[in-house]
Amino acid sequence: MAKTTVEVHLTPQDLAAQLRADVAAGLSAAPKTLPPKWFYDAVGSELFERITQLPEYFPTRLERELLRRHSDEIAAISGADTLVELGSGSSTKTRLLLTAFEACGQLKTYVPQDVSESALRAAARLLETEFPDLTVRGVVGDFTGTLAALPAEGRRLVAFLGGTIGNFDPAERRDFLVGLSGALTVGEHVLVGVGLVTDPAALVAAYDDAAGVTAQFNRNVLRVVNRELGADFTPDAFDHVALWDSANSWIEMRLRARRDMIVRVDELGMTVRFAAGEELRTEISAKFALADFEAELAAVGLEPARGWCDPGQRFGLVLARKAECSAG
Repeated sequence: MAKTTVEVHLTPQDLAAQLRADVAAGLSAAPKTLPPKWFYDAVGSELFERITQLPEYFPTRLERELLRRHSDEIAAISGADTLVELGSGSSTKTRLLLTAFEACGQLKTYVPQDVSESALRAAARLLETEFPDLTVRGVVGDFTGTLAALPAEGRRLVAFLGGTIGNFDPAERRDFLVGLSGALTVGEHVLVGVGLVTDPAALVAAYDDAAGVTAQFNRNVLRVVNRELGADFTPDAFDHVALWDSANSWIEMRLRARRDMIVRVDELGMTVRFAAGEELRTEISAKFALADFEAELAAVGLEPARGWCDPGQRFGLVLARKAECSAG
């Protein structure tokens, strides 16, 4: 019978404090910003699941196909008996890895990490049925702050899927990769899903679908701020904007004010002014050349072992090994 435990390293009070700090800083900045992690309340998570099924949004389909094709190879190369997943959510794609590891007879433990305790427990209940011999050790935490809290037993493969690595700017990304490398022991592996630079028109369409689901998803962050911090944003007074920044090789999502407005954020005692046409940045999603990303990994002591991409070179998986001597 599967054994499931959940360790809580991030409480609802911690999350509330983070939200207050992020909103206070972001709405005071020039230009204004909000971090993309606040998209994902229950409504936002459901909208994102819809996005992954849209014809324009190719990253999830391509990553799933790469995992379907190469999970056996990933399991064999890594030799891991413990699979750690950062930002696990529903653990849907991870089942492909779990199945491959199970077939090798080497997997003992799955460690899903997520900010949502309810999501972790729901995923664990399903996994108990599908993988009855698996030990599940959930960790409630933010992957940017709780890497050191991840269980260290066994020989680990840490999976960071979905292209989420692209949500960091270059300095943040290096800090994260340095922390990830530092949390591993020599010989352990990481598996990272990365969006690749491709036709800008296709990239923009993936973040600005014809049905308007991504626009709903983008505006939902304002509803989160309204609900949690007593703000009075009118979400429909903002247009969804997605654009390709060729200088930085990333997609930006923004919300553009349709008119002049003043927004109150009661919990913070803030008054925020928006001019007509002013934009609030809500996400960056960097895209890479596979070789360039592998070089970033190598620079922090994570030696690329294998890389795979789809035939159209739009999405990739990189498997890397913690080296003997890691750079800082």
